[in-house]
Amino acid sequence: MPVLITDYVWTQTDSTVCLSVPLKGTKVSHVDILSTDEYLKVHYPPYLFEAFLFEPVDDDRSTAKVGDGVAVFSMPKRTNKVWEHLMKATNNKEKKEVRERSLLTYQEKRSAQSISKAKKQHAEKKYALEKMIKLEKEKKDGIQKIKEGEREKSKAELTAWKLRQKQRAEQEDQLKVHSQGQSRDGLQSTTEKQQIGCSHRASFNQALRESRVIEEEEWLKQQAESRRTGSVAVEELEDLKEEQRNPDWLKDKGDKCFVSGDHLGAVNAYSLAIRLNRKIPALYSNRAACHLKLNNLHKAIEDSSQALDLLTPPVAANAAARTKANVRRGSAFCQLQLYAEGLHDYQAALKIEPDNEALQADTQRIIDIIQGTATSP
Repeated sequence: MPVLITDYVWTQTDSTVCLSVPLKGTKVSHVDILSTDEYLKVHYPPYLFEAFLFEPVDDDRSTAKVGDGVAVFSMPKRTNKVWEHLMKATNNKEKKEVRERSLLTYQEKRSAQSISKAKKQHAEKKYALEKMIKLEKEKKDGIQKIKEGEREKSKAELTAWKLRQKQRAEQEDQLKVHSQGQSRDGLQSTTEKQQIGCSHRASFNQALRESRVIEEEEWLKQQAESRRTGSVAVEELEDLKEEQRNPDWLKDKGDKCFVSGDHLGAVNAYSLAIRLNRKIPALYSNRAACHLKLNNLHKAIEDSSQALDLLTPPVAANAAARTKANVRRGSAFCQLQLYAEGLHDYQAALKIEPDNEALQADTQRIIDIIQGTATSP
C-alpha cells in the first residue's frame, strides 16, 4: 500500500489554485506526475498524492515546477470563484471512475502531441529538402549562366576578329588595284623607277604581313587567357587513356565497382562518364543507387529525377529503367521520412510493373506507415 502524502499546502485566488507537494528527498527523475482538468496525481514510491479537484481547472494552461524538494503547481480555474475545499468528497467507485477517465484523457493528449510533433518534423524536413534542391538548382543555373556568358564573349571576339581580317584583306586588295593603276598611268620608263616601285610594294606587303602576325598572336593569347578557367576538364581528360574517355567503358567500370562494394569508386566513374555525355539516363540512375548506399539521400533524389527526365517518352524499351529510377527516388524519400513523396514514386513504378510482388509489398508497407499501422524503418 502506498503512503499517502498529507503535508501539502494550497492557496487560491478567484482565478487560480496554487499547490505545493513535498518530495521528501526524492530525485526529480523518479517523480511521476499525471494531471487533467479534474484530477492530479504525484507519485514517487512509496509515497502517493491524489487530488480529486473541487472544480475543473484549465489543464492546458496549468504549469508545474519540480525541484528543490517540492513540486509546485499553478492551475487556472475554469470558473472564477472561491473553492470551499481543494478536493471534493468522493467514494471509492467515483474515485476509480475519475482515475480511469483521467488516464484515458492523458493518453489521448500525449498521442495528439506525438502526432503533431511528427507532422511538424515532417514539414520541416520537407521544407529543408525543397530549400536545398532550390539552392542547388540556383547554384547550377548560376554556373551555367557564367559559362554561357564566357562562350558568348569568346564567340563575339572571334566574330569581331574575322570581320577585322576581312576588312584588312579588302583594304589590301584595293591598295593592290590602286597601285597597279598608278603603274600603268604613270608610264614609268626607267629601270630605277621600276625598282623603286617594286621595292616600295614589297616593303609595304611585308609590313602588312608582320602586322597581321602580331594581331593573330595577340588574339590567340587573349583567347587562351579567356578560356583558361574553362579548360580544366579538357586538360584532365588529356591524361586519360583512349578507352577511359568512352562513357560506355566508364559505365562498365562503375558497374563493376558497385558490384564489388566500391560505391565511391563507382560514383567517380559515373560522374566522369556524365561529364563526357550528359544524355545517358543509366549513368544518373546508377549513380543514384550508389548515393543510396552512401546515404547521400538528397543526391540520390536529384540523380533519379534527372534519369526520369531523360527517360522520355515512356515506351516499353525504357520501362525497366523507369521502374528502377522511381524505386530509387522513392526509397530516398522514405529514408528521409517523406513517405507521401516516396509512395508516389513506388506507385508510379507499380503502374509499370503491376505484377511485381516485391513492389506490391513495399508499396503496402509505406501505406501502413502513413496510416500509422506499421513502424518506419
